[in-house]
Amino acid sequence: MSFTVLIPARLASTRLPRKPLADLAGKPMVVRVAERAQRSAARAVVVATDEAEIVAACAAHGVQAVLTRADHATGSDRLAEACEQLGLDGRDLVVNVQGDEPLIDPALIDACAEVLQLSNDCVMSTAAHELREVEEFTNPNVVKVVLDGASRALYFSRAPLPWWRDGFAGGVHSLPSPAPLRHIGIYGYHAGFLRRFPTLPPSPLETVESLEQLRVLWHGERIAVHVTQNAPGPGVDTPEDLERVRAMLHSGA
Repeated sequence: MSFTVLIPARLASTRLPRKPLADLAGKPMVVRVAERAQRSAARAVVVATDEAEIVAACAAHGVQAVLTRADHATGSDRLAEACEQLGLDGRDLVVNVQGDEPLIDPALIDACAEVLQLSNDCVMSTAAHELREVEEFTNPNVVKVVLDGASRALYFSRAPLPWWRDGFAGGVHSLPSPAPLRHIGIYGYHAGFLRRFPTLPPSPLETVESLEQLRVLWHGERIAVHVTQNAPGPGVDTPEDLERVRAMLHSGA
């Protein structure tokens, strides 16, 4: 299996400004993410950014980076340009690892690439794990995914899915069975589809849910889903998240 990891990174972040360059045990966060990704089976790990400062920080730590245009509307647009710069073939596999996941499991990266390689009817792959807490099931910031019998995504939603017929009668005090699945924000692509994705018109469902992956389903394409038994390590969205991850790295996580 041969694939490339692309890590989008930008300095503009409303909740944690300059997040990719935040110090984590002596290294910028984006470098920590790249180093975790380098433990996977990827043939290359590349940061895609519109900031020369991020390119320089990566170079200082031996991490490959490409400088993209600054006018991209989404991370997917940025990765599409990175595919062009790297000369990736249409069937080449790409795994998009978010730049704020410094504790991502390298095995999850491999699994995301492998499930796409084995799914000839899919243009994308992603991952999910079973939810165990009612609070997560009802939290709109926790994205849920429902699958068909072949582990292809049927729908992604911020709403609690699946839902009991009489679920509103007495409130939510337990989880449905089988357990609902939480979507993990890692994506595999064929490079050709990644370059095509920004040309697809946004879908109404994508707009309502604020979930870009719904554009793929809306346009009739399929997404393979790897279900893992392990919840992912914590990402970094806020200053509190940053301190939590710093403490975990200090303790040897």
